[in-house]
Amino acid sequence: MTEAYIFDAVRTPRGKGKSSGALHEVTALSLATQVLQAIRDRNNLDTSKVDDVVFGCVSPVGEQGGDITRIAVINADYAESVAGVQIDRFCASGLEACNMAAAKVKSGEAGMVIGGGVESMSRVPMGAGGGSWATDPTIAMKSYFTPQGVGADLIATKYGFSRADVDAFAVQSQQRAAQAWKEGRFKKSIVPVKDQLGLMLLDRDEHMRPDTTMQSLGALEPSFIVQGEQMPGFDEVIKQRYPEVEDVIHVHHAGNSSGIVDGASAVLVGTKEMGKALGLKARAKILGGASIGSEPAIMLTGPEFVTAKLLKNLGMTTKDIDLWELNEAFASVVLRWVQAMELDMAKVNVNGGAIAMGHPLGATGGMILGTMVDELERADKERALITLCVGAGMGTATVIERV
Repeated sequence: MTEAYIFDAVRTPRGKGKSSGALHEVTALSLATQVLQAIRDRNNLDTSKVDDVVFGCVSPVGEQGGDITRIAVINADYAESVAGVQIDRFCASGLEACNMAAAKVKSGEAGMVIGGGVESMSRVPMGAGGGSWATDPTIAMKSYFTPQGVGADLIATKYGFSRADVDAFAVQSQQRAAQAWKEGRFKKSIVPVKDQLGLMLLDRDEHMRPDTTMQSLGALEPSFIVQGEQMPGFDEVIKQRYPEVEDVIHVHHAGNSSGIVDGASAVLVGTKEMGKALGLKARAKILGGASIGSEPAIMLTGPEFVTAKLLKNLGMTTKDIDLWELNEAFASVVLRWVQAMELDMAKVNVNGGAIAMGHPLGATGGMILGTMVDELERADKERALITLCVGAGMGTATVIERV
């Protein structure tokens, strides 16, 4: 089977997902267009050699709908022959898009594909696409539907993580992200976002709060008590699925959960032969990817199972991985993954994560994949595993190796 190589990876800074955010005036189409143009221009890319573009987008409705990937391809002035497809695997959409790009290359279907994603959460709110899971009782009751925040609190309760534990992890995320920015660890991949006149709007992750302390987080009230303890009382729902839990202890809030932000990412993937023909130097190789289903009520434990699945598929153990990256949907998700896989926290999310910088749903997977390409080079390491928890109980993962 043909190998799939990463030649470049770019991302926008993450803008606050509010009307006051720096990227609120920028449409998802523009965000996607700008990362595609950056991939082309940075690599002097003959876009007629690109077979397809696969972008994740979790709320593909309104101005963000209508197969936004193909529309962005046209808007970026790529060759007319370049196809585009939008996919949705909830929070892992961007990484799944990159895995699909790699699969197309490995199978021989394509010589060059761009993966990544886009999400403008300030303009198209999370949940705008609707769905039956939370609203149709036939499936909600069958699967013990529970909102993600309550599921994250259940993880903390079930696996023994206190409010102090999750807050300490959040402080660490902020500190590591601030240090990464201070040392210029993201400079290889950041594409400043510009307005229609070409004026720079944002060149740095906007959501960060580097002055966060345990004391400032301690002043925040848990966010999911109302959902859990009052109407509709999801604590009682999820306790039917997990009767061993006497009470759900609510520990998560805005400061130890992923931030709502806008952003886009793009990763250039192709064969060694296509790269050579285009004068491109490979930076990493995608060794493999995988997705898996997990119990949907608790929802967010998929990373441990997909990590085990992918390592087994590749004939590897945790000792073969130098760096680990898990999207920080909620602090307890990372803590449980580290606990279950017996990982060294010093090698996990070394540049901070979504608690500090935010989680632009469809784009995040491509962003953190690119972050690991940069970090393997900077730290002179060999392999990294990237993974995300996923709505409705799933996990997606990818292993890359530096070239």
